[in-house]
Amino acid sequence: MIRAHSLTKRFTTGKGQSKNAVDGIDFVVEPGRVTGFLGPNGAGKSTTMRMILGLDAPTSGTVSVNGHRYAASPAPLREIGALLDAHAIHPGRSARDHLRWMAASNGIPTTRVGEVLELVGLEPVAGQRAGRFSLGMGQRLGIAAAMLGDPPVVVLDEPVNGLDPEGIRWVRTFARQLADEGRTVFISSHLMSEMALMADHLLVIGRGRILADCSMTEFMSDHAASYVRVKAPALADAAAVLGGRGLEVSRHDDEIRVVGLDAPSVGELLFEHRLAVHELTLVRSSLEDAFMGLTADSVEYHAIAPSEGVAR
Repeated sequence: MIRAHSLTKRFTTGKGQSKNAVDGIDFVVEPGRVTGFLGPNGAGKSTTMRMILGLDAPTSGTVSVNGHRYAASPAPLREIGALLDAHAIHPGRSARDHLRWMAASNGIPTTRVGEVLELVGLEPVAGQRAGRFSLGMGQRLGIAAAMLGDPPVVVLDEPVNGLDPEGIRWVRTFARQLADEGRTVFISSHLMSEMALMADHLLVIGRGRILADCSMTEFMSDHAASYVRVKAPALADAAAVLGGRGLEVSRHDDEIRVVGLDAPSVGELLFEHRLAVHELTLVRSSLEDAFMGLTADSVEYHAIAPSEGVAR
């Protein structure tokens, strides 16, 4: 379990002004589920993860792993496995030797090195220098290092970065397996489509503050727009019936979109008026849409929209 209480990190800018990268946040990452950590660039995600691992000291507040500071653990790799930067390895060292010295530093049997290399699919290239690895291979080595101590808590930052479709699916399945084993799984990613498939719970941060801390189901219910798509021969009549009941109805080409009633109820209402229906579908916006809507006011770095600039 990871627990943060009033966690704050303040930095001094180049102009001598102070800024809260993380602003008094409270959260608990529970075992037995995959918790997704989301936020725009500059929201405070990386700073929060670095404070969990003791790489940055909080200005105030506390963060603990399994009831104590992570830095106080005599064998950190057995406590928490982390992947923050897959390239934080010596390029001249082989994958096997990289893991061997990590194992030796935490009293982990060398037999575990072969196990994690096989786990991530790098056993055939274990003798190669890590500097020759592709981005995806480096990610796999980083995950192997995170799992070296068979830790009860796993923290992964952008774990699917650079992976091919097979590797992305493997990470998704692996994260689910770790949670099913009762481990605490905390994953940060910008790939919303993958997070939608992977996470049970979401922690969303913006400008250093928690914007949402709830299950995926609750998040989508609270922040994802939805409507019922209706296609019918007498579309104008259907719109009139539904609008007459006080529902929000809009016309879009060969369909109408209805807000304020679920699909079965819309169908029953039209049936009562003897109106034929060709399609009745509940359409819900994606996790990406819901996330963008929630964090719109928290984005610090805005690119120019394609229609606003000219590529040269």
